[in-house]
Amino acid sequence: MTDWVVLGRVSGLFGVQGWVRVFSHTEPREGIVRYNPVFLHRGGEWQPFEIEAGRAHGPGVVLKFVDCNDRDRAATLLRSEIAVRRSQLPPPEPDEYYWADLEGLRVVTLDGSDLGTVAAVFATGANDVLVVRGERERLLPFVRDQVVVEIDLERRVLRVDWDLDF
Repeated sequence: MTDWVVLGRVSGLFGVQGWVRVFSHTEPREGIVRYNPVFLHRGGEWQPFEIEAGRAHGPGVVLKFVDCNDRDRAATLLRSEIAVRRSQLPPPEPDEYYWADLEGLRVVTLDGSDLGTVAAVFATGANDVLVVRGERERLLPFVRDQVVVEIDLERRVLRVDWDLDF
């Protein structure tokens, strides 16, 4: 398991005073604002940034980082992933998982057929969806007990009730 948990990314500029638009993976979306410091992936490394202010704005979030006071400085942060150290997160409740913990798990069917690995997880209105990449890409609904039967983080395996033809 990695020490870094990605919470979102800088997706655009907001105004002229250094604010940025953020696509947040947290629930609720503005939950990303409560973490300080956050770390932005820039130049191949994670660099600490303090959030000065932030709020929900439309379907996303806007943030203002300390010492980021103009649009030019904010533009240097575009497309940076935003993460925190795992130690900054509360432990998940029983039977809850951080998406970062699911990514990279090997996905096997009940009969042992290998579908590939979890490449990503994303939210839809109804349920989260696992992007599984193997000999082909599959989108599996993250529905406990109906599709996702077992999650074994120690063995890095996710067992699913899924037909190979889908």
